[in-house]
Amino acid sequence: MKIAIVTDDGQSISRHFGRALSYLVYTIEDGAVIHREVRAKPSHHHAAEGHHHDEHEHHEHHGHHEHGLGTEADSKHNQMLSPIMDCEAAIVRGMGRGAYLAFEQAGIRAYITTIENPDEAVRAYLDGTLTNHLEKLH
Repeated sequence: MKIAIVTDDGQSISRHFGRALSYLVYTIEDGAVIHREVRAKPSHHHAAEGHHHDEHEHHEHHGHHEHGLGTEADSKHNQMLSPIMDCEAAIVRGMGRGAYLAFEQAGIRAYITTIENPDEAVRAYLDGTLTNHLEKLH
């Protein structure tokens, strides 16, 4: 089995799926990590020409125009997910509702965690103790 960690630096779990630049992919056999590799991840900035976020930008959502929803967003999310289609789960510390739905449609379980350390999050996933903080969807 493979588990993807959304990361900016390969050392910590990213706070925002769309902005992250890579995945840290863990290969698990018999409950043990046997391999780790970094895979490039198209970011929101690369997949969404002209759509930029300030580090402290506050998202406001009006009506049915929620962040990351719609045909164009679906295409961008699919591009961002393409490097991890062989993974059963992905772990991140924050994402939009549209990205979460894209994971669901791709058959990848998305977990929003409060854990910053990738090794700890993977161990919690394997132990069945990883809490999915859906209240952190934006």
